[in-house]
Amino acid sequence: MKLTPKTIENLKPGPARREIPDAGHAGLYLLLQPSGAKSWAARYRFNGRPTKLTLGQWPATTLAAAREAAAAAKNELEKGRNPAAAKEDAKIKAMEAEANTVASVCAAYMEREAGKLRTADARASILRRLVYPAIGDRPIGSIKRSDLVTMLDRIEDHNGPRMADVTLGVLRRIFNWYELRGDEFRSPIVRGMTRQKSSDHRRTRILDDDEIRALWTATADGAVFSSFIRFLLLTSARRNEASGMRWDEVDATGVWTLPAARSKTKTEITRPFSKAARVLLAELPHVDGSEFAFSTNGRTPPSQFSIGKTKLDNASGVRDWRLHDLRRTSRSLLSRAGVNSDVAEKCLGHSRGDIIERYDQHKYIPEMRIAFEQLATQIETIVNPPAGAVADMAAERSKRRR
Repeated sequence: MKLTPKTIENLKPGPARREIPDAGHAGLYLLLQPSGAKSWAARYRFNGRPTKLTLGQWPATTLAAAREAAAAAKNELEKGRNPAAAKEDAKIKAMEAEANTVASVCAAYMEREAGKLRTADARASILRRLVYPAIGDRPIGSIKRSDLVTMLDRIEDHNGPRMADVTLGVLRRIFNWYELRGDEFRSPIVRGMTRQKSSDHRRTRILDDDEIRALWTATADGAVFSSFIRFLLLTSARRNEASGMRWDEVDATGVWTLPAARSKTKTEITRPFSKAARVLLAELPHVDGSEFAFSTNGRTPPSQFSIGKTKLDNASGVRDWRLHDLRRTSRSLLSRAGVNSDVAEKCLGHSRGDIIERYDQHKYIPEMRIAFEQLATQIETIVNPPAGAVADMAAERSKRRR
């Protein structure tokens, strides 16, 4: 129907929530709740995904105002911008501009300290998604411990206890930073507010040979994410280190030098690639002008892995694993290949202790090159086992079924 102020006023609620489209104004809907409450929303698709933009409550937001807002959203969409994201950005900027709100303090912290943080983007995302909607517009001095507990309860219920603890850790650092810079603020965060013990999320999961074989088969399409998965297994690199790898970090001999600014240990990490890893990189689809090896848009490194991971789980049949488990798997394969423990730890970029690192300045490039070739050989043997080994594995699986 074509909505009018009179038809809206006369609409009666039913037992279920209704969405009533406004004829002639594509994408605009009146939402009628069983309680009788009425509100406006615009629906559209952005990057192929359905998105809803809330426009306000009726009658505070009139029909004319809702149509105007829906038209403005359509205009943003035609320019290639996400109207919902633009609205959220404006709301966040307003919070951050207000003096001494939680959002303004967080923004000041990120502006001053982000350059020193390896996970700055992830922290900014946590603040926008989980902290600002709950307490972003509140004066930081008014935040009580009970406010944080309520927020963490909500995060735990919707995102899990691990994310609640990560969010608490981000806020703890910001609140402590702000406390050290002022005279009156005292952080309401105290010990014991975490939802998990650190031991609760220490994983020991590695992929067995059947799972490695299944993943390798499922990543044979040459797509960027598939190549990324194989690269992680071949190099034992951390996910964020590998995703942000730049072409100019790799020299002509196939040695990748990860700068200290992108390293978890804040030290430069050097890895010589195996032949298999070099072939993989050479076959990556290149985006003209892109400085990032695994970029799909040519401008930024990949940051969202969940969609590709879900598709890979479905294609491979491998379950209950994370990308970081590939790193643990690579380390275990290095040991299986008989690689010296010190060399294997260098391959992973682990620190071997302050004293050893200070006195042993050998770069281990030749040793690591051999180790990574042995790792690649282990993977190749698993993926394409000799005929006799295939028969042995079939017999072993038959025994397990009995």
